Amino acid sequence: MQPDEQTSTDKAISSFAVTSFHLLEHGLLIIIALLTIGAVAREIASVTATMTVTLADILQMFLYTEVISMIGVFYTGRGSASPFVYPIFIAITALSRLIVLQGKEMKPENIVFEASAILLLSVAILIILRSRKEGAG
Repeated sequence: MQPDEQTSTDKAISSFAVTSFHLLEHGLLIIIALLTIGAVAREIASVTATMTVTLADILQMFLYTEVISMIGVFYTGRGSASPFVYPIFIAITALSRLIVLQGKEMKPENIVFEASAILLLSVAILIILRSRKEGAG
């Protein structure tokens, strides 16, 4: 095989691999979106059946909303410069939900650790967004 033939073969294999991974990624995102929508419907049915809305229900709906938003950002390309921000928002919401739901039963030092994690994640978002602004400006 000549070098030109090998290079074109390598490019074809590379192109096939990239296309395959993109299709897999899109398929998984569609599955995640469908599962999230199903979880939202189940949460709404649960709230409707019990006729009560708790803080846990509201925080859970925020988590679902952030997952859907993250998928939307992927498809619109709005988050291409900082793809880590939405997962960090989800982590902050999940930690907040944990503190709210288990706050009374938790040891005080665990609450401090989780609050510190939220602070650290918030600082990370600020750094990411500021570096993005400085890079664009």
